[in-house]
Amino acid sequence: MKKIILVSSLIVFHIVSFAQQPAVTTSKATVLTPAKPEAAGFSAERLQRIDDNINQWINDGRLNGGVALIIRNGKIVYHKAFGFDDPEKTKPIRTDNIYRIASQTKAITSVAIMMLYEEGKFLLDDPVSRYIPEFAKQQVLDKFNPADTTYTTVPAKSEVTIRQLLTHTSGISYPQIGTKEANAIYAKAQLMAGIGVDNSRSLAADVKTIARMPLMHQPGEKFTYGFNTDILGYLVEYFSGMSLDDFFRKRIFEPLGMNDTWFYLPAARHNRLVNLYVEKDKKLEKPGTMIDFNGPVYTDYPKMQNTYYSGGGGLSSTTKDYAVFLQILLNGGTYNGKRLLSRHTVRMMTMNQVGDISRGVNKFGLGFGITTETGSAILPTPEGVYEWGGAFATTYWVDPKERLIGIFYRQLWRSTFGETANKFKVLVYSALND
Repeated sequence: MKKIILVSSLIVFHIVSFAQQPAVTTSKATVLTPAKPEAAGFSAERLQRIDDNINQWINDGRLNGGVALIIRNGKIVYHKAFGFDDPEKTKPIRTDNIYRIASQTKAITSVAIMMLYEEGKFLLDDPVSRYIPEFAKQQVLDKFNPADTTYTTVPAKSEVTIRQLLTHTSGISYPQIGTKEANAIYAKAQLMAGIGVDNSRSLAADVKTIARMPLMHQPGEKFTYGFNTDILGYLVEYFSGMSLDDFFRKRIFEPLGMNDTWFYLPAARHNRLVNLYVEKDKKLEKPGTMIDFNGPVYTDYPKMQNTYYSGGGGLSSTTKDYAVFLQILLNGGTYNGKRLLSRHTVRMMTMNQVGDISRGVNKFGLGFGITTETGSAILPTPEGVYEWGGAFATTYWVDPKERLIGIFYRQLWRSTFGETANKFKVLVYSALND
């Protein structure tokens, strides 16, 4: 009798233990396929609310158009385009239009550097100076005089690490769009944020110049969004011996079939790049050849023939291409028989990596914003969602619990209508019907 009880207990233990393991998607479920909403637990009637709202936002002048994509369990249940790409309303937006995804580039660069991490090229807590000597003996901003932009510094207490680049806790800010102190200090060195940079500049030179600039705070003490991922892009080149463009193309884009994701678009794809709109007096306007990115930037920079590859913001892509990239993360690092990362590395990337450091109510992983329990009280996105977006109004999120991906692409600069992205999230979760 005791043996029977013991065996029964072991069986129950194994069943419970297995049930507690995270779901792993099989290879049969890794390829994105269209499906009816009901097949993935959505209400088609409630999804119609997305159409109604986006069309209303267009009628209200909040956006000219956009593309929305929803995936659950590998099933594409919603992929629609809205509005027009031109003020004359002769060019309807299409689902295969290409968008400037700006900081959505960061997730791809983060995956690239972690692929090299898995190859044993470095450890996350290695000092950056081990590979880029200019990062040794850095200084930290102490006092700043806004009247003449002079400043004083103190020595850094520790060296910046690769992990701190991934988590934006290094103390490195952004040129042009960073803190007011960084904008002024970096401007003296003629540094740019990485978008629309022409061939007169070199990423290697810019990275080494950044290394000589003062950090905005001691390494590891605060979250400061900055040039960190461009430095990671340079490290991808250092460790791989390839340009960042070649590494992306050969190691990520070609294996995943991401044929519409580029730093600089081939001529045959130029006509699919959407126009960028700017807001002026609460109205959207199509700008001229340049936009004010706290400095002039060529509006159609993806059409340039260039060799400056910004790992922090240089890519353009489609919703479908980016969905494939996100699905590989949701699958634990594999897609359609191609493995880029182990599931353990994906787990590391999508967990809180900043401890108690504050980033509003949420946290940050290795390249992604992470929703906390507190953050989940603000919007329907639950704890554990990882997400980010781009400066030109593109956004995405991945929900491991619901096995859900949401993508919403608009193409706006300095829009005050940012609430449309959060409303889109509300509409998506309210359409779940299981």
